[in-house]
Amino acid sequence: MKRLGLAILFFAFLVALWEWAFRARIWSPVLLPAPEQVAQYLKNAAEDGTLFHATLITMRRLLTGYLIGIIGGLPLGLLTARWKIFHDTIGTMALGLQTLPSVCWVPLALLWFGQSEAAMLFVVVMGTLWSVVIATDTGVRNVPPIYRRAALTMGSKRLHMWFRVILPAALPFIVSGMKQGWAFAWRSLMAAEIFVTILTGFGLGQLLHYGRELSAMDQVIAIMLVIVVIGLLADKIFFSPIESFLHRRWGTSP
Repeated sequence: MKRLGLAILFFAFLVALWEWAFRARIWSPVLLPAPEQVAQYLKNAAEDGTLFHATLITMRRLLTGYLIGIIGGLPLGLLTARWKIFHDTIGTMALGLQTLPSVCWVPLALLWFGQSEAAMLFVVVMGTLWSVVIATDTGVRNVPPIYRRAALTMGSKRLHMWFRVILPAALPFIVSGMKQGWAFAWRSLMAAEIFVTILTGFGLGQLLHYGRELSAMDQVIAIMLVIVVIGLLADKIFFSPIESFLHRRWGTSP
């Protein structure tokens, strides 16, 4: 509760600073709308269903691509950790591709899939996959060797060793990779929605893009705030509880 109170106070301070900057005309009102204008846009977009519909479409695309990235990244990470040939090939490729900005996947996706949902899905998967691969590989390689030796003396073999000993011990690293993959997935999807225009549904990225095209800064700032809030909620509701549990379970809490 104390942290929540501090966060609310800090947010109130930022809004007050924003209001002061608007009234002092430090920037043009076209470039920096008043907080009331942004709040009014959010109210109107919520009432006519635009905001809810766009958020729903974006979250559907995000979760689909994110889950595919996790499903593909976990086994690839285990392969790179288990066999040197995969570490030297897939692992090296993952390190290189992770540094590639998300927007760089958009032209390739457009050429391969055209203006379609598949293009957006491809970009999101590419944004998620490599972070999960690297985190899984790192987690498995950082499992203390004594865990393996202890499991071997108790009769653990092959799949039992991997799924009951190594994988649980690597979970803190894997969850951190999943969290990083979530952030990269968001960035990838926003890049895809800004550049890929399809009629199957307009997401938050498209609303952000059209706000820029119309010079509607209240819309641009409002959508950015919605994206930030969704990211914070995802962290507080999903990732933070899991990380806290794992730190308590493995005795690494400060």
